[in-house]
Amino acid sequence: MILPIRVLVLEDHPFVRAVAVKMLTQLGCEAVFQASDGAQALAVLEEVGAVDIALCDLCMEGMDGLEFFRQVGQCGLVGSIIISSSLSADLRRAVRQIVALSGLRLLGDVGKPLHPRALGQLLEKHLISPREERVPPPAPPPPACANEVRQALHDGQFQPYYQPKVDLMSGAVCGVEVLVRWHHPFRGVLSPVAFLPELERAGLLDSLLFTQIDQALTLQRQAREQGFAINVGFNLHAQQLANPLLVSTIRGILALQGTPGSSLTFELTESGLLEAPATSLESLVRLRMMGCQLSIDDFGAGFSSLQRLCQLPFNEIKLDAEFVRTFEDQPRCRAVISSTLALGDALGMSVVIEGVETEQQRQQLLALGCTQAQGYLFARPMSGPDLLHWLQVSAVAQQKT
Repeated sequence: MILPIRVLVLEDHPFVRAVAVKMLTQLGCEAVFQASDGAQALAVLEEVGAVDIALCDLCMEGMDGLEFFRQVGQCGLVGSIIISSSLSADLRRAVRQIVALSGLRLLGDVGKPLHPRALGQLLEKHLISPREERVPPPAPPPPACANEVRQALHDGQFQPYYQPKVDLMSGAVCGVEVLVRWHHPFRGVLSPVAFLPELERAGLLDSLLFTQIDQALTLQRQAREQGFAINVGFNLHAQQLANPLLVSTIRGILALQGTPGSSLTFELTESGLLEAPATSLESLVRLRMMGCQLSIDDFGAGFSSLQRLCQLPFNEIKLDAEFVRTFEDQPRCRAVISSTLALGDALGMSVVIEGVETEQQRQQLLALGCTQAQGYLFARPMSGPDLLHWLQVSAVAQQKT
């Protein structure tokens, strides 16, 4: 059976290259080309045209694999990359990122020596969904202007969406994170990337936050009346901590709603806290004094500062979703998760793992000792009425199990 796949093999060792060419031919590839280094590979591509896959060694006497990725990423003559190298696993993991940064699709990493079964599985993967995986991501929506976001805020077009945070063992809801969506009258539902930068420039982040808190506390009360006690988390930008009226305004909203501060969590990304001034630290302390929970969001995504973790009064760590996406095949990511869980335990901080999407991930996280998580496996962000319905359905499902 002939597979409609054109492959270019880059390998400077003649015998290994010959084995790879023969293996790909026996697997049924339509055409297999070969080169001893990146420079020769570029010359071959100019002569024969684009190929579907480049099977690449990394260390070669001439142009190495890294330079080849950079060059070929600019000309669009290679659809996907398969890495075949005897370099250590940690180096190959770093190379995978280089492939992605070069604008190329990584089909897989087969290491060395080559095995027909592993190579055949990657060829099947290419055939199953080549078009779907090569479709470029949709262009981000055009940014809004200041007048638009001011009017939208005034008209109540920014609506809270809620994503549950759950207990991994029981599935019970521990809380919800409040996310904002713009219900635009003409452009549909827009994500924060379309409006948060302009809200920030216009100095409207606090106004949006206070509106969100008021709306969420109303929903929280409705959930409590139905028998569900849920903590509500809000994303807070580090710059907002400098507002001297931030804490007093939140205290006033809580008083009007008759809600204790312990029912709220404020999530801040670690990147904005590396140089927190004294005024910001005061706001954090005052929020904790009110009983509010403080969470470091996307922990590990930036330049984590353990010193700041010790200095600032946080009591929750939310580990960035990237660690979950890659921990199944990257031992270092698994080690980071385990270490963060141990760190949280030692510091008396709860740890929430973000980005859980599969049952296998849930089981593996349970085995590591994780107790709380958030992700599409449990629920996507949803409107307030949908959350109330979801809570009821989820409670019934737990009773049956």
